[in-house]
Amino acid sequence: MPWVWGASADEHARPYPADREVPGRAMTRAVDVDAPPDLLWRWLCQVAVAPYSYDLVDNLGRRSPPHLTPGADRLEVGQVMAVVFRLTSFDDGHHWTAVTGRRGRRLFGPVAMTYAAEPRAGGGSRLVCRLVAGWPRPLVDALAWGDLVMMRKQLRTLKEYAERDARG
Repeated sequence: MPWVWGASADEHARPYPADREVPGRAMTRAVDVDAPPDLLWRWLCQVAVAPYSYDLVDNLGRRSPPHLTPGADRLEVGQVMAVVFRLTSFDDGHHWTAVTGRRGRRLFGPVAMTYAAEPRAGGGSRLVCRLVAGWPRPLVDALAWGDLVMMRKQLRTLKEYAERDARG
């Protein structure tokens, strides 16, 4: 269960850019979003501004902004994402990938993540996140549960904001 949440077997089996960044165990999380992919993409880029998970834990108690930050979707390789990651690549409007930076590696070891905004058949989007952790086996098994809790909150928050904005 901690390896896959909300993702289909096909989504979990599919390769993502994060898979090329760090050797390790892959976790895939996904959620349907009733918003167009271009709007969801802008919300995925907001992860450069704040983590959108449990702010007390992930954001030093500061509230993640409930509205889009102008310019946050203008990504640049090397920029900070989710506080401790560095952007390594992106396909504008579709997906971005980041790896733990120096501080992040000290805290969490080698980790890579890809966030994707994919069109969903019949309308709306699919938010898919692939996380690859290069942790030793006993540690990755334990930390996968914690990641599941944090990522579930983050994906649901991004979904909520994108759907709210899509409704106008």
